Formats: sequence, C-alpha cells, structure tokens
Amino acid sequence: MTVCGQCWQPPGPTLDFLRGSWRVDRLLADFRSGQRGTFAGTAAFSPWIDRGPAEGELEYHEQGELRFGAHLGPASRSLLYRPAPDGSAEVLFADGRPFYRLDLRSGCWQAEHPCNRDLYAVTVRVLGPDRYTEHWRTSGPGKDYEITTTMTLDQGP
Repeated sequence: MTVCGQCWQPPGPTLDFLRGSWRVDRLLADFRSGQRGTFAGTAAFSPWIDRGPAEGELEYHEQGELRFGAHLGPASRSLLYRPAPDGSAEVLFADGRPFYRLDLRSGCWQAEHPCNRDLYAVTVRVLGPDRYTEHWRTSGPGKDYEITTTMTLDQGP
C-alpha cells in the first residue's frame, strides 16, 4: 500500500536507491516495560555473495551499539533484499523467510508483517536522495513497541 505526503521520489528502482553505506540512528520504546533505548551504527546494502546472488540481490547488514534500559552492548542484524520486476523489492530475513514488500518509487510506503498473533507495521518515507526513515509499530499479545530509524547515506571522508 502506498502512502504519500511530503516524500522525495527516487528516480529509479527501490534497490538502486538503497545500495551503499548508511549511518543508522534508531529510537526504541517498549510500552509494556516502559523502557526506551537507542541504537547507533552503520549499515551497508551490498551484493549478496554468500548465496551465488541472483541478479541485483542485496544483503543488508547493520552493526552498532544498542542502549536499552540498563543494557549497553553491540548489536547487529542482516536481511536480504530481492528485486522485483516492477522496481519494488522483497525483503527477506537472513535465512530466506519472507518479511515484507518494499516499494520506494513513490517516496513513501507502508507494509505489514504478521508474526504469530503480533503485527509489525512499517511506514517508510524517503526524505531526500541521502536520507529515509522507517517507523515500526508492533502490537499484539506478545509485543507492544515502536521503533523509529533514520538512515543517512554515508558520503565518505
């Protein structure tokens, strides 16, 4: 489902916009525990080489420092982005399970991912050629939290 407002429209396919190195700044709020946290780190969208990549697949890998409640330590995650013929992308977990569809060609996107009885809902907004945000709202019997991530393209030294 597409949502638009004041979003910048990338000139090409979703994965062309995402390819590269990014700075990651994330705010987390767990409404059940009342705890809040942050994540700061880096991420890269790069060719997926471990699987003998299909044309255009990108691996997303992020690493950084997570502060959540009393916890402070390293954190990381990986995802796979597979291009679709229409210019959108299928986002998969690192083990290949489907996660959600992402289409940034209009500059804004919403998607959902049901997980057991919980629902993960994401809104992505492209703010310019070097910046976008993801806002996740997760709710259900097992989870109740929000995560807002700002991704800024790393322009190098």
